[in-house]
Amino acid sequence: MIAGTVQSVEVSAAPQHVYEVALDLEAYTEWAGGVKSVVITSEDDYGRPATADFVVDGMIKEISYTLKYDYAYDNGFAWSAVPNSDLKSLDGRYEFNSLGENCCEVVYALKVDPAFTVPGFLRRQAEKQIVGTALRGLKKRAEENA
Repeated sequence: MIAGTVQSVEVSAAPQHVYEVALDLEAYTEWAGGVKSVVITSEDDYGRPATADFVVDGMIKEISYTLKYDYAYDNGFAWSAVPNSDLKSLDGRYEFNSLGENCCEVVYALKVDPAFTVPGFLRRQAEKQIVGTALRGLKKRAEENA
């Protein structure tokens, strides 16, 4: 798991369903707070996003970045940003752990290192807010469409 901010939520839906909701990147603008746009720029051999361009409301400023996705995990997927003028690094991971037939625990880990000066405590607060908002949005979206 990635060092940084880690939170989890229990979702009343099958892990595969929640995984599929989380992979629908272009729908993030509908449920993931602060995401202004997502464009999938390439897919892997299984039709999953390989790279995607994001624009988000970074509280201090609008931030644009490209994520590269990694599916080498049994119960989730990870991503990392291509460094740019806004981000030195951004690494994240979702895990979908079964808690029964139609229930799972979603674990979200995120570590962000902006390319502009932000005091450490503010960066950690921003990570916590991003992760918490994303988990609440993912839970709601997955349960509505289960």
